[in-house]
Amino acid sequence: MGEIDEGLERAERTRPIPQSTAARMRFLLKGAKGSTKQLAQDLGVSQRTVQRWLTGKGNPKPAAAKKVEEQVRAKWQPKVKDRVRKAAETNGFMLHMQATFGFSSAAGSTDDPRQRPITHKMPGSVAQQLYAARDAGASQAEQERILAEALREHYFKDGGRARNLDVELNDIAWMDMEI
Repeated sequence: MGEIDEGLERAERTRPIPQSTAARMRFLLKGAKGSTKQLAQDLGVSQRTVQRWLTGKGNPKPAAAKKVEEQVRAKWQPKVKDRVRKAAETNGFMLHMQATFGFSSAAGSTDDPRQRPITHKMPGSVAQQLYAARDAGASQAEQERILAEALREHYFKDGGRARNLDVELNDIAWMDMEI
């Protein structure tokens, strides 16, 4: 999962996701209507294995742990996720990030990549593009391209300045989205 996906996900949570295997399994068990057999089928393991994880007598191997985490993240607070997404797509979001940007622009200006902190209110159309890309399974590079284009238009050009500027997002040191 990339920085942009993680930023969207952090903005969508009001409570932290369970961290222990047993707590995650109890959460998933509720979604399986209390059936350890159903949960085992969903995770691709035996029913006995699920029972051991629930009691804390064992931990999943890395592949199974990844599957458990993916399912918990997908099912965690769905109504909150929907509400936050609608708000972001309607009203926009506040972007806080520190990243390295590369530039190409008119002669006489620098195009050296440099790291800069940015805090800027982004419009709902950018949230729509980022969510659509995430839903379509876009790579981190594709999501960064969307964000770089949005920052070029809404932050660096800001109402017409720097007309020929092209912005490249090279590296995200950290990022957070506030909705």
